[in-house]
Amino acid sequence: MRLLTDEGNFQTLKLLVAADIGQVNLDKQLVNHDERVIPYLTGSRLPILEVYPGKFLFSPNSAARLLLASVITEENESAVDQWLDWEAACLLPSVFPYLNALNGHGKVDDSLVQEVRNLVAHMDKELAGKNTLSGSQLTVADVAVWSTLYPALSGKFALKDWEVSFTNVKTWFSDLSSRSEFQRAVKEVCAGDTSQLKSSLASQPAPLRVPEAVSSKQQVQKQTSKQKEDTQAAPEKVVASPEEVSSATEAWLTGIQHCTKPMKRVHPVLPEKGRRNILITSALPYVNNVPHLGNIIGCVLSADVFSRYCRLRNYNSVYICGTDEYGTATETKAIAEGLTPQQICDKYSALHRDIYKWFNIDFDYFGRTTTSQQTEIAQDIFWQLHKKGFISQNSVEQLHCEKCDRFLADRFVEGTCPFCSFDDARGDQCDGCGKLINAIDLIQPKCKLCRNPPIVRSSEHLFLDLPKVEPKLQEHLDAAFKTGTWTNNAKVITNSWIRDGLKPRCISRDLKWGTPVPLEGFTDKVFYVWFDAPIGYISITANYTEHWQHWWKNPDNVQMYNFLGKDNVPFHSVIFPATLLGADDNYTVVKHMSATEYLNYEDGKFSKSRDTGVFGDQARDTGIPADIYRFYLLYVRPETQDSSFSWDDFLLKNNSELLNNLGNFINRALMFVSNSFGGTIQPMDLNSDDYNLLALVNRELHTYIDNMETTRIRDSIRNILSISRLGNQFMQENKPWVLVKGTDTDRKRAGSVVSLAANLACLLSVLLQPYMPEVSATIQRQLNVPDTCNVVYQDLVCHLSPGHKIGQPSPLFQKIEASTIAELKKRFAGQGPPPSNKLKGRKGGDAAPGSAVSPEDTERIQAEVTKQANKVRELKSNKADKFTIDAEVKVLLDLKKKLTEATGQTATAPGGGKQKGNKQGKQPASQGEMKVIANSRTVDSAEVDRLTALVAEQGNKVREVKTSKADKSVVDREVVMLLDLKKQLALAQGMDPDAAVGGGKKKGKKK
Repeated sequence: MRLLTDEGNFQTLKLLVAADIGQVNLDKQLVNHDERVIPYLTGSRLPILEVYPGKFLFSPNSAARLLLASVITEENESAVDQWLDWEAACLLPSVFPYLNALNGHGKVDDSLVQEVRNLVAHMDKELAGKNTLSGSQLTVADVAVWSTLYPALSGKFALKDWEVSFTNVKTWFSDLSSRSEFQRAVKEVCAGDTSQLKSSLASQPAPLRVPEAVSSKQQVQKQTSKQKEDTQAAPEKVVASPEEVSSATEAWLTGIQHCTKPMKRVHPVLPEKGRRNILITSALPYVNNVPHLGNIIGCVLSADVFSRYCRLRNYNSVYICGTDEYGTATETKAIAEGLTPQQICDKYSALHRDIYKWFNIDFDYFGRTTTSQQTEIAQDIFWQLHKKGFISQNSVEQLHCEKCDRFLADRFVEGTCPFCSFDDARGDQCDGCGKLINAIDLIQPKCKLCRNPPIVRSSEHLFLDLPKVEPKLQEHLDAAFKTGTWTNNAKVITNSWIRDGLKPRCISRDLKWGTPVPLEGFTDKVFYVWFDAPIGYISITANYTEHWQHWWKNPDNVQMYNFLGKDNVPFHSVIFPATLLGADDNYTVVKHMSATEYLNYEDGKFSKSRDTGVFGDQARDTGIPADIYRFYLLYVRPETQDSSFSWDDFLLKNNSELLNNLGNFINRALMFVSNSFGGTIQPMDLNSDDYNLLALVNRELHTYIDNMETTRIRDSIRNILSISRLGNQFMQENKPWVLVKGTDTDRKRAGSVVSLAANLACLLSVLLQPYMPEVSATIQRQLNVPDTCNVVYQDLVCHLSPGHKIGQPSPLFQKIEASTIAELKKRFAGQGPPPSNKLKGRKGGDAAPGSAVSPEDTERIQAEVTKQANKVRELKSNKADKFTIDAEVKVLLDLKKKLTEATGQTATAPGGGKQKGNKQGKQPASQGEMKVIANSRTVDSAEVDRLTALVAEQGNKVREVKTSKADKSVVDREVVMLLDLKKQLALAQGMDPDAAVGGGKKKGKKK
């Protein structure tokens, strides 16, 4: 078969996906839209499928259906017809002008946006409780609708916040998008970049609409000629298969007899033969900072949910975590706060413990790495590696500060980058150009502690020979990837390290705070933190139980799960496993890894120094219960891509999903039992519709279990909400408030309805336990359920039998007011640089105070600069004419000038303030002028500390975006902010701000 289409035609997705699934080879031929490709037609809409010579199909939906015919037998043909008609008559005619408007003008009328949103909302409603549009089977309807929605739900043209508003569509869309057939089609049509669809959109005629505005597939069916005779009789409600109903009926009637009882956990929990033994770890949080919500969801909360689920499944699991306390970062923090490293660790470890307790994180043991067990086990592993030839020695040239009498670790030395001349590069990486560097290569290095120049001295160090261990590691990873559960980012990051080739890694440092190296000649050194820290999992377990080896030297009977952020993946998937495999002492090595992406705050990032975002110790002061935070963080858990904590969305999820959906269903059901039936569960005489409901609930329950088993924690919470929606629909359809006032038969029916609803509430209380433990306990108190219900069984069973007395119902959730959210948004929005009388250098050395500008004005101007800079970049990338670009650049420069004045800095010429003939790229200053600048103000130590922290924070941010290979425009923006902060710090210290950031190099001047 031959496929005729034009470049970037998104309707071609339908045929490519269908052909891939149907295993049909297509001869794709790209043609111009105005080209006469069909002999007997003067014009045609692309794509077209030539089935055999001279025979064409002009409808992409019909063509896709033909391509799938050999592999898919449509079980519900009428439903597929309805969806195809809806897609052709409603969806495509609305999506097409929406895309065209964005393509041509960059904006679209609100009415058109709302039209598309209404159609997606209809889909969202129809997808409740279903995996595909027609039920449980993938059909051409899914292929056609997905293909039309693809450019409207992804990339440049995506509807705003659709993922938040339409969760059923999101799950369906994501599932299909993850399939290789769909991914290959996208790559072929637009390489994943929806902006490549522009040309085809502009040349295609708009599709015809149905005579009147419609939104549902049933309405379309009535207005099209494709309606089949049995369409009117097709039920709108979701109907389970006979097999599902039969299974659900049997489980309801007899399942309680087969449902296992919760197994009592006795500490210390140890592995048992014949049971599924699961060792759960979450990345050890650094002791020297306060965790924010992104840190919490990235490791400890995600692991807590999985740990609670394992207990509900009667798995023999243990959850281990603790604070990571050794290393340079702790020494640096101790110096900044004027404390010893041990005092810093004691202070912040207690703070971490309090925060996690408030968030209901239920560790089996939360420990620390500064213990004697850590020293003993780390040194033993080292000796095993040394004995087996995996440790090598090498002389390393390092910077040594004579005044401080210490070798300078990477974070204790700063200087000028040898590559780009950026004058504030760290000892391991330059924030200016992003290149990795050796500290000894820095130009004019300085000790960060005393600011004196260090000297180069040789120091002997120890290396883990990773290339020697690599064969063992590769063998383990191949098996783990095949049989274990690994998130895609964990696999990709791990494979990139292996692909680039492993190199010997230094495992010792010239520091005092750490686990001592026991080898003669190296006893004045400590182990490098990323060799030492993961061993903390083992030593913390050893503090939990003296039989720690039952967990950690038992690879055949123990499965280890790591929960962590993506930045920690290589240390857990490469370095730590290589260490344990090299030690060759029968250690348990990770088999499953769940890594999250990043959680941002609103439109930016969490920042303690800027007071931006909610940190663990602040959440409890908002008056919002911990379970509400847990629910929302898990709802937006960044499983496959970065996500954001949004206060507006937080309000929406609380008031809609929790209050109106989950809370409304449970409270309404229990209040009816309490008020109309004296709090007593009634005999339940179920009809066919009731058993269909049980089958649909079981469908969600099975998916919940599948998601949890594969650590798709975010998706399981949607199964809970879907069950609650089914319950609300059940109550609404049966109207027990009407039945209870009717005949005896009606009243009995009302009793059946609310008693079945109470059993659904019981199931929800169990499924909620990993997510919202306090809410779960409250529901169970109101239901007065026995502890025996706290097992996740594979089907819904009757835990509340007739005659059971429930407790006193009460509302589970409270409405959050918009005014409360407005206050919280303001409270955690963070502040820009405070108004200050910073000095602007003048001729002759005179100094005058700069204009005081409010932080709000500064932030506003900064936002305008960012917006205008993006506009200029977009014009350049679109190759706009020079006149237009120059005009917008002028606006940008004016805004930058305003920002410079607002922050009290000296305005510089565009391009960094370079002046011809000046070797340093800036106006030379006399010693007298410098003296005036330095002595014209009293140094505010608090302000210096604040700005120092800001510079460090922004420096980390720059390194982060460079490491993640972000777009150059993003990197440039973050570097500009870093340089700006350094100027502010220089002014606060009474120094020349231009000298602080370096004026750049003279053209043609070799370094």
